[in-house]
Amino acid sequence: MPAKNDCPGSGQEPPQLPALGALMVDTSHGERVGEFRGVAGPYWSLRPVRGGVEWEAEPACVRPAGPIERLRAEIARANRRSRGELL
Repeated sequence: MPAKNDCPGSGQEPPQLPALGALMVDTSHGERVGEFRGVAGPYWSLRPVRGGVEWEAEPACVRPAGPIERLRAEIARANRRSRGELL
């Protein structure tokens, strides 16, 4: 199991709830990009853009994806779709 990074926002007020499907970056999991899927108790559920299993992240460790991160995620999704892989 990979070690989690320390979250720079720990102990602070959680950020505002994003819109469903918004691309977010989980800084506690090595800058992993995922789609916001909802709230699960004290955590936010994120799903990999390329498909796969959702994971839970501390809201204080999540930030909106920047333009380059969004572009990379959308390209990865398009590549998987073009290969006929399930999303």
